[in-house]
Amino acid sequence: MSPEFSPLAGRIEHDGPDPWALHWRARAAHAAGEDVIVLSVGDPDLDTPAPVVDKAIERLRARDTHYTESSGRAPLRAAIAAAHTERTGQRVTADQVIFVNGAQNGLFVSSLLVAAPGDEVITLDPMYATYPATIQVSGAALVRVPAPARRDFHPDLATLAAAITPRTRAIFVATPGNPSGVVLTDSEVEGIARLAEQHGLWVVSDEVYAGTAEGGRVPSLGARLPEQCLTVSSLSKTHAMTGWRCGWIVGPTAFIQHADLVAQCMTYGLPGFIQDAALTALGMRTEAEASVRTLCRARRDTFYAALQGLSAVRVHRPDAGMFMLLDVRETGLSGTEFANRLYESERVSVLDGAACGSETEGFVRVCFVTNETTLAEAARRIRRFAAGLGRSG
Repeated sequence: MSPEFSPLAGRIEHDGPDPWALHWRARAAHAAGEDVIVLSVGDPDLDTPAPVVDKAIERLRARDTHYTESSGRAPLRAAIAAAHTERTGQRVTADQVIFVNGAQNGLFVSSLLVAAPGDEVITLDPMYATYPATIQVSGAALVRVPAPARRDFHPDLATLAAAITPRTRAIFVATPGNPSGVVLTDSEVEGIARLAEQHGLWVVSDEVYAGTAEGGRVPSLGARLPEQCLTVSSLSKTHAMTGWRCGWIVGPTAFIQHADLVAQCMTYGLPGFIQDAALTALGMRTEAEASVRTLCRARRDTFYAALQGLSAVRVHRPDAGMFMLLDVRETGLSGTEFANRLYESERVSVLDGAACGSETEGFVRVCFVTNETTLAEAARRIRRFAAGLGRSG
């Protein structure tokens, strides 16, 4: 007899085909020198700031390669607390911060601690592609509340309220959203906070793209709901540090104490030289975020303009972030078909929107934070592909 896997294995499987298969195929082709344009992942076409790299090298040479505190070093957590207070207006201390292995790890830890088998967790649809597995790993059921294209991907608070049941334990939101780029409004944040208060719910606010929003900030659920909100963020997008895995959770002290115990079982602390590099990055956050924000805005506007008038394709302009959604339903192709055929004919990789939920079935997600020459060529290829669809129809 063969041994069986636990039910966890089923909960973290993809609902359908692997949404990242085309991306990794494109990455491999690009690495092999093929003429491929990769627009399928949010990895800024920028270098990590030199002072951050220099600090990591300095600390490596100083032999900073031993165990560290499982929640992160105190100076780093204090710097994260200060940055969070400055951004959101929510006054927090180092005791309300845990440094984790990227924002994805922060979402995973949050899920484990706020829900359990038999519970329900609400999230807005569309959502980042890892959310279903991240939420369901706790054993809770995922409840999707639509934020449809006809509402420009903003939620309807009445629909959200109707989805809450006695089994609901948490609401997961992302602002700016991924893949939509939507920033929740003040009234939406207030409405979500009121519902959480009324029903005693946790709110997990994924704000990894907040630094790309206007002025580098978004309406804060943490400031409105300090004892029930867990704010997850990282340096990945604002400092071009996706591979460094520098993330954190800000929340009530009791939650952070529990999260520290999870970290002891999961990572047992993160590299000291990485933490000191992260501390350097936070020290230059104003400059770094402003630079990324300017780049994102300029390339969003350029790419949006370059894709206007596409045959049977509607382009959604995001508020912030690094992604743009293309509605391809009028082409007669599914998002999967559009993405695969675009890659085969034009060697441009994009993400099938179905990976992000039912509300983006028939969409593809395109990352626009690559260099302007590549972006212009990508737009030219997408236009040629869309025009060819029109002729073949």
